[in-house]
Amino acid sequence: MVKIGFIKLGNLGMSQVVDLILDEIAAREGIDIRVFGTGAKMGKDEAADTEKFKMYNADFYVIISPNASAPGPTAAREIWKDRPMIVISDGPTKKDDRKALEDAGFGTLVLKVDPLIGAKREFLDSVEMASFNSDAMKVLSTCGVVRLIQVEFDKVIDQVNAGKSGKDLELPHILISAQKAVESAGFNNPYAKAKALAALHMADKVAEINFPACFMMKDIKDVTLTTATGHEMMRAAAQLAIDAKEIEKANDTVYRQPHAKKGNLIEKTKLYDKPQ
Repeated sequence: MVKIGFIKLGNLGMSQVVDLILDEIAAREGIDIRVFGTGAKMGKDEAADTEKFKMYNADFYVIISPNASAPGPTAAREIWKDRPMIVISDGPTKKDDRKALEDAGFGTLVLKVDPLIGAKREFLDSVEMASFNSDAMKVLSTCGVVRLIQVEFDKVIDQVNAGKSGKDLELPHILISAQKAVESAGFNNPYAKAKALAALHMADKVAEINFPACFMMKDIKDVTLTTATGHEMMRAAAQLAIDAKEIEKANDTVYRQPHAKKGNLIEKTKLYDKPQ
């Protein structure tokens, strides 16, 4: 039995399903998953609380948070540096910063395409937050990010099943750009792939739009107009992702890659085919 622990420190778009993608119909044998979450907050106090999760004694852990360079995630890594851990975040994106995480023994999956929400109370309420995350998930799922991460997790699980443990595990070190993500999506039609790639680039751009509104702007008109702009772009990106999948559905070429009961990946494209 491979034990995997997920720590959700704050929230990214990918946080919604990161612990579910290894067992999509709750029928996979040979893995055991537990989750420790801190809600929306990701400060040093929340990071300190995650140490309680060491009691689970997983074969490897995954910590997902916004901005891995922030004080909370940085404090959490100090707590978890003695355990095999994959860091999932929307930053750092610079090569030297990612190399520093790798040198410290952490796996890294840096999601350039996980968008920054317009987190200002002048604009954002619970309904808007949920709507934005729904749009983000549409892009992350349809356009390849979910499958790329799921495959990387499965590679580590295979290593544990082969007898590796601790520091011997080979953890992923990937900067997930728009181009990198779309190559994992399995699109057959080039127009569908182009729409998906456009959606990913738009999701990446959302962070650039929302960042100054969240951390720099003060005037309420500037803040609300800018965050609304970022959210409108995210909605348009979600629609492009939907359109991309509709093209594949029309051609009966939607690529599916479920887990078999034993955990190996099987696949199909035709709707009425059985996955093999």
